[in-house]
Amino acid sequence: RRLARVALLCLGCGLFSLLYGLGQLALSLERQARHPGDTGARRQAGGDGRAAGSAGRGEPGASRCKNMSVSFWNSYWMLPSDVCGMNCFWEAAFRYDYVKTHPSEKMHLAVVACGERLEETVTMLRSAIIFSIKPLQFHIFAEDQLHGSFKEILDNFPYGGKVNYTLYPITFPTESAAEWKKLFKPCASQRLFLPLILKDVDSLLYVDTDILFLRPVDDIWSFLGKFNSTQIAAMAPEHEEPRIGWYNRFARHPYYGLTGINSGVMLMNMTRVRRKYFKNDMTPVRLQWGEILMPLLKKYKLNITWGDQDLLNIMFFHNPESLYVFPCQWNYRPDHCIYGSNCKEAEEEGIFILHGNRGVYHDDKQPTFRAVYEAIKNYSFGGDLVHALLEPLKLELQKTTHTYCGRVYQVFIKQLTKSVRDLLARRSKG
Repeated sequence: RRLARVALLCLGCGLFSLLYGLGQLALSLERQARHPGDTGARRQAGGDGRAAGSAGRGEPGASRCKNMSVSFWNSYWMLPSDVCGMNCFWEAAFRYDYVKTHPSEKMHLAVVACGERLEETVTMLRSAIIFSIKPLQFHIFAEDQLHGSFKEILDNFPYGGKVNYTLYPITFPTESAAEWKKLFKPCASQRLFLPLILKDVDSLLYVDTDILFLRPVDDIWSFLGKFNSTQIAAMAPEHEEPRIGWYNRFARHPYYGLTGINSGVMLMNMTRVRRKYFKNDMTPVRLQWGEILMPLLKKYKLNITWGDQDLLNIMFFHNPESLYVFPCQWNYRPDHCIYGSNCKEAEEEGIFILHGNRGVYHDDKQPTFRAVYEAIKNYSFGGDLVHALLEPLKLELQKTTHTYCGRVYQVFIKQLTKSVRDLLARRSKG
């Protein structure tokens, strides 16, 4: 009898393994039929899609579970509450591969604009539109008095169906709105609440108003496909050179890594952000995003200088496994050149995203940064990119060699030249 039971158990296990193998083979053949030539190298590269993106409703395989807009497994290795059905165990096994081979059809970009940031924000949006390939969805959080101006300007942009936008008011939790509004700069802390406000957005790129894209947004969006199973966001270091770093010399609170992180360019898998329980130094109980913000502010508000960025540094100090760090040319600031060039990746490949913090687009302290800003601001959509943008900018940059940043002006034009060439090549192919 014992032998019979063992044999029956082995037979059952073998049958289950056979069915599982056949299911995986069928799935592989199905994907191959839909995407001929889809190689393992393509899947490894992750395309330019998000690692935990939402699958389209009409995609084969997307209906195996109730909701595909979840981050496969949460940090505690439990199935999400809205995933159910007999195929859920099997679904979890291949969901990671499925979403990496089905990139999102639209990239979501968010910005927060207050005060006199209208022109700067519009210039940033222009830079995103010029080179990007996939459609863009702008989420613009602005003071009420700016909404009419944004609408008038954006409605007159010749998008060609490439861009949609939504305007939002500045909103904070009612019980603590006054504290959040006065943190660092007006409206700056709005970015902390984006995962809670944009509940239907799976992944998002947040940028400050003083950002300029010198290559397609698609390229930084592709970092979502490089996140491992624990990473929920991506940012660049605050400094490359510790001798001039702020956090390692002056901070009175915990911060990420050696020199902290800069939140001016922040890529988020917001589904994972909303689901994660964060370690912290306030309670042994892990807290979710919406639960941890106010306690952090109350504990550290007398010790933080850079507002919401400091809070993010504290959060990722306690949860370092949750952050993907991208190189400095994706968030290139004056600190990378005013004391001598210290972003080696930019020296080799050029600047990918320019961050003109400290108001350098609007004064004469850093004419190299201002030259790039003026060139993009004055470029007319549909104009000759070489003669109307690239060549005039080169001439202006050559006039800035009396400054430290001007001495390395080639890094400001290297990637932009390549982006123009690539865009012209795409246009020639129709």
